Amino acid sequence: MSVTQRTTDHQPEALPPALESMTVLVAAVIVHDQATNRVVLLQRSQNAKFAQGMWDLPVGKSQPGEPITETAVRELYEETGLTVKPEALQVAHIIHGAWGVEAPSGFLTVVFVANDWTGEPANREPRKHAQVCWVDVDEIPDEFVDTTARALQRHLANGSQVSLDGWE
Repeated sequence: MSVTQRTTDHQPEALPPALESMTVLVAAVIVHDQATNRVVLLQRSQNAKFAQGMWDLPVGKSQPGEPITETAVRELYEETGLTVKPEALQVAHIIHGAWGVEAPSGFLTVVFVANDWTGEPANREPRKHAQVCWVDVDEIPDEFVDTTARALQRHLANGSQVSLDGWE
C-alpha cells in the first residue's frame, strides 16, 4: 500500500530502525516548591546500577510504547510517591548523551518541571536509593550526577534548555 493510499483512520506502518541500536529515552522530573525554594532529590544507594552514593533527580527509562510524559509520572511516583498529572508537566531541559551505562548508543533525557503535585516525598525504592528528600536550592550537594545536575542548574538559572554530553 503506498502512502497516498493509506486512510487517515489507520496508523501508518512503522519504518525500520535507522540504526541497529536506538537511543534510550529517559524522563526526569524537577519537583520545585517555589514557595520554599526547594527541590526533591534522591541519593542513589550503594546497590544502584551507576553513580552509587550520588544525588540525582527522580529519573527513569521509558517503557516501549509509553509516552514520555507517562514515563515521568510513573517514575516520579515509583521513586518518591509524589503524584503529578501529565498535563502539569512542563519541559525544563533536554539532555542528549552520546552513551550511557545502559545506553551504549546514547540517551535522550527530557527533564520536566512540576510545580503542582500531591503527596510528600518518600523513599519507595530503598534498594536503589539511600534517601529521598527536599533540598534547599542553595544547598544542592556537589556529589550529583553530572548530566542532571547541569539540567537542574540551568533550569534554576533560566539558562540554556539543551545540553550535550559526550559528543566532543
